[in-house]
Amino acid sequence: MYLMNSVFMNELDKFVVVFIDDILVYSKNKKEHEEHLWIVLSRLREHKLYAKFSKCAFWLKEVAFLGHILSAKGVAVDPSKVEDVLNWKQPQTVTEIRSFLGLAGYYRRFIKDFSRISKPMTAPKCEEAFGTLKKLLTSAPVLAQPDITNPFDVYCDASGSGLGCVLMQEGRVIAYASSQLRKHEVNYPTHDLELLAVVYALKKWRHYLLGNTCHIYTDPKSLKYIFT
Repeated sequence: MYLMNSVFMNELDKFVVVFIDDILVYSKNKKEHEEHLWIVLSRLREHKLYAKFSKCAFWLKEVAFLGHILSAKGVAVDPSKVEDVLNWKQPQTVTEIRSFLGLAGYYRRFIKDFSRISKPMTAPKCEEAFGTLKKLLTSAPVLAQPDITNPFDVYCDASGSGLGCVLMQEGRVIAYASSQLRKHEVNYPTHDLELLAVVYALKKWRHYLLGNTCHIYTDPKSLKYIFT
């Protein structure tokens, strides 16, 4: 993986994504894609690296990659994973619960308030939470791809049970994030919880927000003290 990253250092996250020995090339239009493909193939030839033609696919309008479907619409959950969720039986043991939450947690950015919804799964009675997560996972929205040249909007909220945040751009959701409160955080006053949600969101999406313009929306009344 280090070798491939070093080969495509100048192209990474501009129009190339590398995962171990998989190379994904993405573009905004056909002309741009033709140029990108030429650069990638030339770079491989330059370093005497070879791709097996039978494992290559070109000019795709959508592609399955790391459990997601990528297209011009954005990022969606792979339908094969949705089928796995639909066929998943009610967990009966701690191990089975962990297995289901492991799969569901991989797609937590598609689900608003994931932590709050999944919390009852760790309690003896988890049937309702299990059903809710299955429903949300199998109807997950298509998330937009972030554009680092445009401002981001971060919406933060906090309650007595957890933190909830949404990353958006131009009115489209990029990702959801949520977290259950730790034992000591449960005792925080309201204004500290609201600020905690802001800090959590900035840390969570630091790789998108650092160096870019972002607008943060939260409860202004409880955070007035920050300016004094």
